[in-house]
Order: sequence, then C-alpha cells, then structure tokens
Amino acid sequence: MTVRPTLAVVGATGAVGTVMLQILSQHADIWGEIRLVASPRSAGRKLTVRGEEVEVVAVSEEAFDGVDIAMFDVPDEVAARWAPVAAAKGAIVVDNSGAFRMDPDVPLVVPEVNPHAARRRPRSIVASPNCATLSMIVAIGALHAEFGLRELIVSSYQAVSGAGRAGIETLRSQLAMVAGTELGTSPGDVRRSVGDETGPFPAPLALNVVPWVGSLREDGWSSEEMKVRDESRKILGLPGLKVTATCVRVPVVTTHSMTVHARFEDEVTVDKAREILATAPGVVLFDDPAEGEFPTPADVVGTDPTWVGRVRRSLDDTAALELFVCGDNLRKGSALNTAQIAELIASEFTA
Repeated sequence: MTVRPTLAVVGATGAVGTVMLQILSQHADIWGEIRLVASPRSAGRKLTVRGEEVEVVAVSEEAFDGVDIAMFDVPDEVAARWAPVAAAKGAIVVDNSGAFRMDPDVPLVVPEVNPHAARRRPRSIVASPNCATLSMIVAIGALHAEFGLRELIVSSYQAVSGAGRAGIETLRSQLAMVAGTELGTSPGDVRRSVGDETGPFPAPLALNVVPWVGSLREDGWSSEEMKVRDESRKILGLPGLKVTATCVRVPVVTTHSMTVHARFEDEVTVDKAREILATAPGVVLFDDPAEGEFPTPADVVGTDPTWVGRVRRSLDDTAALELFVCGDNLRKGSALNTAQIAELIASEFTA
C-alpha cells in the first residue's frame, strides 16, 4: 500500500513559502494533507495549493499533530525554536534556514549531489543549503564526481529577493527614484537621491552593485561568503576543500549568478566538461558565446535548473575550469531544493 504522508509548510505566507505552494501545485501530488503554518498574525488567511484554498494556522505544538514531514521556510531564530518542537512531535523536518546547516548531526542535502545523506538524521532534521551555494553546487557536484575537485574561487552576483520582500521593495522604490534622471554620473549622486532608503542593504542598489551580503565575520569576511565555503565542503564531503568567495549584491530582483574557478585533481578538457554538464540532472548547459548564448538572470528567473555557460579551461592551469552559472534563488536556491528533499524522504513512506 502507499501511505500519503501529511506535510506541513511552515512559513507559508513568506516570499519562499509562496513559491513553495506553486511548486507543490506543479509537482506530482504525493501528499495527503498539506497543512499551512505561519505566524499568529497570518493565521486565518486562505492560500491556494493544489487548486484548493487552505486556511493558515498559527505555529504551535498542536500545529504539528499528525504531521509526517515539516518544511520550514522561516528565519533562523524561528526555525531554531520550532523545528525541534516539530521533530519531538514525530515529524521529519526539512529546514531551509541557516539554523542547523553546520550541525554535525544534521545532514546538508542537495538531492542531485548527495541524496544518501538524507537517510542519516539523528535529530530528525535535514537542512537545505543557502541560496548562493545552491546556485552552483549542482553543476560543481557533477564535475567533482568526474574530475575530483580541489579548489573553488567564486564571485556571486546576488539578487535582492535573497533579502526577502524588504529587499525587493527597496530595489523597486530606488529604481522609481532614479528612473528618467541623469543620476549615476557624479560621485555620490545616487546615494544623495536615495538618502536613507537603503532598506536591508548598506548602500543603494539602483545603478550600483554592493560588495557585501550578510553580516560581518572574522578578518573581514561576510557570513554569506563563509556559508559558501562551509556548505560546499559539507555537501561534497571535502572538509579540506580550498574555497574563496566574494559575495556581491546586484540590482536584480530574482536569480543569483556566479563566476566559478574550479580546480581539479588532474587535467580537464572543455569537451568532457560540457558532456558532463549537458547530461547532469538539474543542469542546463547554455553555452554558445558566438551566438550570444549564455545564461542571464533575466532569462533564468522562474525556472528550476542551474544554468551554465561560458565554459572555458583556464589559460594558465590545465586542471581548472571557468564557468558562469545562474539559478533562481527562490526556486532551486530555496523552495525547490527543500521540496525535493521532502519528496526524497516521502518516498520512504511507500511500503
């Protein structure tokens, strides 16, 4: 018999939660009840999933009664409080926050790369990586399986939706301020025009890029840069992997991009790399610069795969490749990977 597990979506009313409900409606329907959970202020709202209106309930211990799998799309502090509660009530938690990613008793899973890791979950919690890591790791994982990865040097170009609804609203407001003007032609003119309306960012995003994502860590690194390093090591099972990241916020609403310098154990060829990427699950190879074909956020937004272009062998290192990758940070970068993990675990309920 097939048991259709009960699913709870915690954070259903947020930006990622909204995308999650779309994904649940688009994917094969493997679920029994889908319970929508959010903060008390959102309780009573009705949202559509699988073509049906479902009333949102407030997060509480009782909200997890009878739940088999609970997906959390909430801030770290909310996940830290409520994920253990859900697990204690018997649910397997799939958490999209940063609260548990580096916990040694919590697997960090990307189904295309390390699906086996999801089966060992001593805390009944499985973590999904950060959106920047997910922008590249499916492609890098496929290359690592063939060539053996030794080093990563990456620069990210991260969309404002990574900062939630406040990030999107801030960018749109700033774009309205600068539209039709001559701003961006003299020092500080954009900053003076925007004033204090920088929202969750340390500087204006309109007509600008900001080389800072996250919070300050030791020696001038940002938390986002450390996530790329630490999470890549854990997902790939390479605790000594050399990783250097520089994370930059750009005036794009949704979809992160990254330049990647990946160094491997032995000599690599572009032809073999293309073959691997063209056949890797969850990857689209879109790479013909002569025809102007390479991924951009404006083309990738709203799609599920990691898109890869500009595949080159390094000029001065026959063991290294250069790539440009794009991935929708609200889909594969957040909601989709979480949903894929939940679906992977749900398959265990089939007897």
